[in-house]
Amino acid sequence: MSVLEKLSSADAIALEDKYGAHNYHPLPVVLSKGEGVHVWDVEGKKYYDFLSAYSAVNQGHCHPKIVGAMMEQAQTLTLTSRAFYNDQLGKYEKFITNYFGFDKVLPMNTGAEAVETAIKLCRKWAYEKKGIAEQQAKIVVCKNNFHGRTTTIISFSNDEDARKNFGPYTEGFIKIEYDNLEALENALKNDKDIAGFLVEPIQGEAGVYVPSEGYLAKAKALCEEHNVLFIADEVQTGIARTGKLLAVNHENVQPDILILGKALSGGAYPVSAVLANDAIMNVIKPGQHGSTFGGNPVAAAVAIAALEVVQEEKLAENAERLGIIFREKINQYISNSNVVTLVRGKGLLNAIVINDTEDSSTAWDICVKLKENGLLAKPTHGNIIRFAPPLVMNETQLLDCISIITATLKEFEK
Repeated sequence: MSVLEKLSSADAIALEDKYGAHNYHPLPVVLSKGEGVHVWDVEGKKYYDFLSAYSAVNQGHCHPKIVGAMMEQAQTLTLTSRAFYNDQLGKYEKFITNYFGFDKVLPMNTGAEAVETAIKLCRKWAYEKKGIAEQQAKIVVCKNNFHGRTTTIISFSNDEDARKNFGPYTEGFIKIEYDNLEALENALKNDKDIAGFLVEPIQGEAGVYVPSEGYLAKAKALCEEHNVLFIADEVQTGIARTGKLLAVNHENVQPDILILGKALSGGAYPVSAVLANDAIMNVIKPGQHGSTFGGNPVAAAVAIAALEVVQEEKLAENAERLGIIFREKINQYISNSNVVTLVRGKGLLNAIVINDTEDSSTAWDICVKLKENGLLAKPTHGNIIRFAPPLVMNETQLLDCISIITATLKEFEK
């Protein structure tokens, strides 16, 4: 088949099925174009994107400023590795540390790499600064977390699809209930070898679980009391998604270690980052951690542009305002619904809970019908549908999307 030959949706799906590993279960739609809040399939049908590549495309598809920065840099210098300096990385490092209020940044490429980096950084700090005996450091994590799928990360997951038959697993993690301060306090009191608490400010993949008001601030205070690092995984919740620049900003929390990815590039390029102050970051010395592509010139230029877009277009404020409208309208629908029991979220990270069991196909069937009606979303954990449109969406578009969602749900009412 010629590379110039246009594929049908069926052809593209068949190619992936035959030649690609079956590690995903995509919605049956084949996309070939994106702009702003919309995407188009290979047959030319237009859709609202209500997933934003799991919140990577907060700034909208193919944002001209971000794409322009990427193209300009790609035509000049793409990669040097960290064997040499390049003229973009230092500018980016100054920009992002000032932007988020930290001394240092360690640049990586993907969210999972950034989480792994944070784990290594936390452990090294524990041995060299806190004085925990070598090989004894532990990190507290939350049940139903999602921090990626590397071998270390799945070791502290309780998602059996992600875990089963991938062992042996990495030790050194204590799992507690999410949004349970008593469980965190007990863990910190009873084990002096705890180095850090790794937490998602909102558990996205688990179904957009928003913790109780005050949970994050009190958890940070407990960590400070016990000299434990508070590590915020904001790969999905960060970069304006929840109505603040970071989800922890809702409770005025400054993490000891901040993990970013996804929308750090506006979805144009793999860019992730770990930020911390000197007292923590300076334990990493040359040769102890790195990445060939981490901090490459294209990534640096793209990330600066992506973060500038967030400020210039007031995306956090837009997400806050539209999120309130979305939950208000969906709650109005739920008041007379048999198929939806709950909507929850912050900003434009939301989910609805379908009135069926986790092993049912109802949520999937609703998403297929939403696709037919011109809106793309995806279930998570069986009976939950996550809604996360690009933050450049306007109110007219949002109301149109709400109409599509509610009209589709009506088709499933009992």
